[in-house]
Amino acid sequence: MKSKEKGKIIVAIIIILILLVIYVAYNIYANQIVSYASNDKVISDIPRISKAKKVNVENIILENQENNEEQIITEEIDLEYITEYKNNKDLPKGTMQVVQEGRTGKQQITIKRTYDENQEMHEEQINSIITKAAVNKIVEIGTSNSKYTYKVTKGSNVYVTSDRANIMKENTEQSDKVTTISKNTEMKVIEINGNWYKISVNGQTGWIKSENVTSINPNPVYEQNNNNSITKCDFNMALNKPSGLTLEQFKKVLNDAKDVNNIFSDNAEYFYYIEQQYNINGIFVAAIGIHESAWGTSKISRDKKNLFGYGAYDSSPYSSSYSFSTYAEGIDLIARVLVKYYLNPNGTPIYGGEIANGKYYNGNTVSAVNKKYATDKNWANKVYNYMEYLYKKI
Repeated sequence: MKSKEKGKIIVAIIIILILLVIYVAYNIYANQIVSYASNDKVISDIPRISKAKKVNVENIILENQENNEEQIITEEIDLEYITEYKNNKDLPKGTMQVVQEGRTGKQQITIKRTYDENQEMHEEQINSIITKAAVNKIVEIGTSNSKYTYKVTKGSNVYVTSDRANIMKENTEQSDKVTTISKNTEMKVIEINGNWYKISVNGQTGWIKSENVTSINPNPVYEQNNNNSITKCDFNMALNKPSGLTLEQFKKVLNDAKDVNNIFSDNAEYFYYIEQQYNINGIFVAAIGIHESAWGTSKISRDKKNLFGYGAYDSSPYSSSYSFSTYAEGIDLIARVLVKYYLNPNGTPIYGGEIANGKYYNGNTVSAVNKKYATDKNWANKVYNYMEYLYKKI
C-alpha cells in the first residue's frame, strides 16, 4: 500500500474517533442535566397546588378513636367522701347532727375504654392514685326517747356542731354566703323556717340549717311531715326532690317479707336521712337498691354491703365493685353521686355548698337517669315498678 493511501486511512480513523468522542461527550452532558433536575432540594423549592380536599384533623383523630377496639385514658376526678353515721344517746330519736362536714378529694384514674361490634363504648377502671385525700363526713343520730318532743324555739341559744358551718343570706343553699363559723360557736335563734334557723352571731345575721346546730336543752328535731306533703308517685316525677315521707313511713314501707335478711328494714332510716341532707327522693334510691341487689340477697350486697353494685364493671362486677363498712355508707354515697352527676345540670348549687357536676345529666326523671346509669334500656321501668310498690304501702 502506498504511503499516500495509508495517510488517508489514518486521517479517516482520526475523524471517526473525534466524532465518536463528541457524541459520547454530548450524551454525558445531557444526562447530567436530567440528573440535576431530579435533585430533591431543587424540587422542594417549587410551589405546588394540591387538588386534595381540606382535611379536619380533629375529626380524623376522633374517627380513629371510635374505630379502635381499645383505648387507655387517664383523667383526674373527684374522690367522693364517705359518711359515717354514729348513734348519740343524748340526742332525741329521729334527729341528726353533722359533727364534721365531708370534703371531696381528688384521684387520678386510668380507664380502659373498649368498643363492641356495635360501636357501643364500655369503660373499666384499671388503676387509681389518690392525689388529694377526702375527709369523711360524720353524722350523729339521736337515740333518746326522753327528749323526743323538745324543739328549738325563737330566742333559744344554739351551738354549731360541725367543724365549720356556712351562714347564708337567705334560707336556701342557693343563697350567697354571709360567713363561715366554727364548731361550738354560740348563736341566738331569731326566726325558724322549716329546717332553717335565722340566727344572730358576732353582730351578723343569717340562716343556718338545723342539722348543723344543737341546743344544750332542748335539742332540735326535724318536723314530721303529713301525707299532704308526700310527692305523688309518677313515672315522670322529679327525683331531685324529697319524697316527703316521715322516718316512721320509711320504716313502714321498707318492712317487707321479701327482705329476707332485713337489710332494708334495718337501714330504712338512712333513706330518710339522705332526703334531709341532699334533696333526693329516698324511695327512688331504695328502689334502685332493691332492684340491683334483689332485696339484699346478691353476693355483692351481702359480702360488700353494697346494695347498688356501685363501682362494678360488666367485665368484672364482683371484683371491681366497692366495699363499704356499713350499708349506710353505700346508701349515703349513691345518693350524693346521683345528685351531683345525674339529677342536676352542671353548675347547680347542691349539698354542703358544692356545685353539681352534671356529667351524666339528661333530666331528673327515672328514664333520664337510665340513659347513662345503666346499659339495660329497661332499667327505668324495673326501678319504677319498685317505687310504685313502695308508695302503695304508705
